[in-house]
Amino acid sequence: MMCFQVQSQSKTDSLSVNFYSEFDKLPLEFHKKYVSASNDTLMVETFKFYISNIQIEYDDNSLFAQKDSYHLLDFEYSNSFQFFITKKSEKIISKISFNIGIDSLTNTAGAMKSDLDPIKGMYWAWQSGYINTKIEGKSSSCSSRNNEFQFHIGGYRHPYYSVRKMQFYLNKKATAAINIGIDVNAFLGSIKLNEQKNVMIPGAEAMKMANYTTKMFYIQ
Repeated sequence: MMCFQVQSQSKTDSLSVNFYSEFDKLPLEFHKKYVSASNDTLMVETFKFYISNIQIEYDDNSLFAQKDSYHLLDFEYSNSFQFFITKKSEKIISKISFNIGIDSLTNTAGAMKSDLDPIKGMYWAWQSGYINTKIEGKSSSCSSRNNEFQFHIGGYRHPYYSVRKMQFYLNKKATAAINIGIDVNAFLGSIKLNEQKNVMIPGAEAMKMANYTTKMFYIQ
């Protein structure tokens, strides 16, 4: 397994969350040919998504909620896949939860700085808000120009609220990193690319794709 490190932020007293990008449980590589669970031969060329509202629950019923908890994970920048959230302790972590995407309140506040800056390529406009997950690539199954597929998944207004909450139950000391795998095959394998090759706006299709994104995440 490949873990992406942030060398400049390494803190021996800090609890980190590490994400691992994979395809069928092997390290994800851009421009490498894979065969999805739906039997499409494909290459991934873009993989970005937002993680927000990270919370850690301990077995003593205490709760840590990260302030300004917005993280853009971009496969092109390996250091975005690890971040430090709180201090290590001897307490037992019982659960970690987070959102895939950006909540309605933040969307209506308008574009912001840092990972929420529109320059990151994950902001449509104030009417549509942020793109929560962006997956692009090529497949011979696609009849589009250059055999491209594009899935830009977002939407913050009812009935097309595309943020999805993830939670995982743990039983480990808060002294070791929390490792989370993200298997892109679980998303792309839920789609037949000869039938569905793009989603670019909020709506019913984006809601369906948002459900597929939840299949990617698992505790290692």
